[in-house]
Amino acid sequence: MRAVQVKKGAYISLVISSLLLIVKFGAFYLTHSQAVFSDALESIVNVVAASLALFVIYISSKPADRNHPYGHGKAEYFSSTVEGALISFAAVMIAIESVHALLSSRSIKRIDMGLALIIAAGIANALLGLYLMRLGKKSQSAALVASGKHVLSDFYTSAAVIAGLFAVRVTGIEWLDPVAAMVVAVVLAVTGFNLVRESVHALMDAEDTTLIDRIAAAFTKNRRPGIIRIHHTRVIRAGSYHHIDAHVVVPEFWDIATAHEETGQFEEDVISSYEHEGEVHFHIDPCRRVYCHACDLADCLIRREPFATLIPFTFAELTSPTEPEELQH
Repeated sequence: MRAVQVKKGAYISLVISSLLLIVKFGAFYLTHSQAVFSDALESIVNVVAASLALFVIYISSKPADRNHPYGHGKAEYFSSTVEGALISFAAVMIAIESVHALLSSRSIKRIDMGLALIIAAGIANALLGLYLMRLGKKSQSAALVASGKHVLSDFYTSAAVIAGLFAVRVTGIEWLDPVAAMVVAVVLAVTGFNLVRESVHALMDAEDTTLIDRIAAAFTKNRRPGIIRIHHTRVIRAGSYHHIDAHVVVPEFWDIATAHEETGQFEEDVISSYEHEGEVHFHIDPCRRVYCHACDLADCLIRREPFATLIPFTFAELTSPTEPEELQH
């Protein structure tokens, strides 16, 4: 179901982006406005990005195989990186053309018609961007979320174009048109940089504070007696699929079968309540009676101090790579 929804969103994005590209170039043909041209040029990037997103979504939907044991989900981050780079390139081209237009003092025609077309295209982009963002977050698709952010940035650039054209229409000062195009270039440059940065962080599995907090909530919700402490938690994100690796401290007198059964059930409970598809792998550490004060396991025969309170699954606790000094010798 997720794959079908994601592909549907990608197809819709490609079709609408292609139609808006025609509309914007039509508006440029009518007006000869540099600001409108910048908007149309950015729409070319939209179409290329939508096509790339559709291809990447097809690749990322493939299941894990022998050559890709973690699946193909990271392909979506490549899409986001390329999309950000394309947006940044468009920003540079728009800035160059804006300077040329400013120096050549080009005249603008049929402003009213151009305004009507760009306003209609802007509204369509806003609706499409919100739809893609909503669907991308719901389906945990990095490619759709990136496309949604890009399309929304296109809406903001259209707003700048509209403001520039309206200013020219009211004041008659035509150099405001290329100035509006320069504003568009700045907005696109910032959007492209942010997309590339976020995608590179995801590709390199940078630590995500919000994500660890969500994992902490899932651990807390499904906590069971004998799960004493969890630390050294790491996450590999492969698109919508998350691989969670952590160390869990359990009672030292549990045999292998018991430890496997208890932590295995805990893993299943956590994933069932976690908002992403995924898996949890635990490295099992024995308590060695250091954690008696934090262990609520009833009828423990080796307890050397009474239970006081559970160790909370906070961000600092889950990401801590260390153990008490008593366990390091």
